[in-house]
Amino acid sequence: MTSPEALSPEEARAELERLASRIAELDEAYYRDDAPLVTDAEYDALRQRNAEIERLFPDAILKNSPASRVGTAPSSAFAKIRHRVPMLSLDNVFDAEEFAEFCARARRFLNLPASPRFVAEPKIDGLSISLTYENGILTRAATRGDGMEGEDVTANVRTLRDVPQTLHGEAPGFIEIRGEVFMSKAAFLELNETQARLGQKIFANPRNAAAGSLRQLDASVTASRPLALFAYAQGESSAPVAETHWDYLARLKEWGFIVNPLSELIEDENAAAAFTTRIATERSTLPYDIDGVVFKIDDLSLQRRLGFVGRAPRWATAWKFPAEQATTVLEKIDIQVGRTGALTPVAHLQAVNVGGVLVTRATLHNEDEIARKDVREGDTVILQRAGDVIPQIVSVVLEKRPDSAQPFAPLEHCPVCGSLAVRPPGEVVRRCTGGLTCEAQVVERLIHMVSRPAFDIDGLGEKSIIEFHRDGLVSGPADIFRLPTREEEIARRDGWGALSARNLSQAIEARRSIPLDRFLYALGIRRIGETNARLLARHYGSFTEWRTQMLAARQIGSDERLALGSITGIGPTIAEELVDFFAEPRNIDTLDELAGMLTITSPSGGLSSAASDSPLNGKTIVFTGTLQAMTRPEAKARAEAMGAKVTDSVSKKTDFVVTGTDSGSKAKKAAELGIRTLSEEEWLALAGEG
Repeated sequence: MTSPEALSPEEARAELERLASRIAELDEAYYRDDAPLVTDAEYDALRQRNAEIERLFPDAILKNSPASRVGTAPSSAFAKIRHRVPMLSLDNVFDAEEFAEFCARARRFLNLPASPRFVAEPKIDGLSISLTYENGILTRAATRGDGMEGEDVTANVRTLRDVPQTLHGEAPGFIEIRGEVFMSKAAFLELNETQARLGQKIFANPRNAAAGSLRQLDASVTASRPLALFAYAQGESSAPVAETHWDYLARLKEWGFIVNPLSELIEDENAAAAFTTRIATERSTLPYDIDGVVFKIDDLSLQRRLGFVGRAPRWATAWKFPAEQATTVLEKIDIQVGRTGALTPVAHLQAVNVGGVLVTRATLHNEDEIARKDVREGDTVILQRAGDVIPQIVSVVLEKRPDSAQPFAPLEHCPVCGSLAVRPPGEVVRRCTGGLTCEAQVVERLIHMVSRPAFDIDGLGEKSIIEFHRDGLVSGPADIFRLPTREEEIARRDGWGALSARNLSQAIEARRSIPLDRFLYALGIRRIGETNARLLARHYGSFTEWRTQMLAARQIGSDERLALGSITGIGPTIAEELVDFFAEPRNIDTLDELAGMLTITSPSGGLSSAASDSPLNGKTIVFTGTLQAMTRPEAKARAEAMGAKVTDSVSKKTDFVVTGTDSGSKAKKAAELGIRTLSEEEWLALAGEG
């Protein structure tokens, strides 16, 4: 498998595209259906590789970027509760070197001379929960859901013996307390024995059992299940609780919660490595499943300054335990055609059970990777659970290679449409030149549009899109929203019927209103994944403004072109993809056709009430020079948290230029354009830090 450092920009984009699609599928199975398709180690490797490639290739961040997504949308079977403070996830590290880099990033962000103290907590493999207490009384309980909105499981949570109905002692008038609902190994085995005896569902592992038990529509079923809870975090609070996370854990115990007794205060990086090694050796003897150790910076004031990036806090990370491997036989190498025309080789394997997961396929990435490992049909291969989109082949067992095994020969024509498959000089990905004449690409684009992170249309999955396209019901994006007019025709199709056709129509109608960021992502513009779609939506605010600005940005040297390329996180390469999209008249026609059928609302997620009232909300800011009170990344993060748009270039659309020492040309250009400049002291006052 090609290391991230060895990838070309084109290969990086292809890798990120495959990663994001698979992670979205796995999130849905894990968070919504409580039926994971892969092991935790394999899933973690997806996230790890995605993060590393995005770090090395910031201009290549594209389709379905998981970096700012948590879980999946809450089930419609439960009422929804919006979290006052998002329930985000954690980035992962896998060794001492990566943990040291996590510490170094925090030090650089805060300009600290040494690493701060940490609290170490074993990472429980369960279901995250948020508990709301008002005047000390439990009033609501919600699952994490997609991080912004979860499921109301209050009635079920009230049956858990580890959840106090009333907090002991003095507590804030309003507080959200967060923790992990889990099931012990012994309780899991006992539950499965009971399930088998009654002829009911057998759970795959304790995490599935805990999630399935908590998310019962009948609270009495939850009450009969042996669930436990460890509390470990805080959401919103009407009053300060503690100055350090360690002291907060002590308060949790005072209020009547159980805190993991293995949690420890850690003084430095070396102590963190030692703690992880010790917990890893004790892992098999613990009464519950863990898959790593969570390290949180202890000082809560530093946590607040560090804030979040994407879907994860900068002040915490999960040090995950290593994955496993297995040996099997590669039976066939197949070629899949993606929606951008990329030809991706996939290995079909003799089924092998790796840590409880039955694996039958593995990614081979590209023809160079196949040649580097000399992988051939018929080979016995070592399979890594911590694989890419699907498990990876680590190496070949050459001693077992059959005499008939032949080297892989790259295809020169698309296996779907027969068009020429070309590999541009300097790139590793071979692509079909058929474009929209290639059925595989058209279908893949439509599948992308209805996927969970995009329009999220229930009942219109990959299989239905393929069938509808084959039979002429859907040939382009707008046809999806014409399907309700063909409800009777759909009802007569094999496997459908009146009820399922009606449900599909209702699901489509329910998605005629969509936030701008999800709409931009759904368009499938190359390199515009969820993260970049959110950046664009937040910067432009409305579909009309975005469309107007993009049309103007086609003009080289225009202010709109300059502004697009200077959006923090976008850059010139991604800007070029957007300009290319709008340079094609058919794309504009499709865009306008969709806009006429839909209501495209303001970006999802929104701002906090404090940010909405901020004097920086909606303003475009440029930072230049060296700041003294905080680092440039911290200043940018602070501005964005208050609703500002941070760009790297000064233009007529800039509202403020914050000047540090040695400001240089940007301050000069601001003066020429008559743009207001702020000293660092003035900026701190606006940011509430003065």
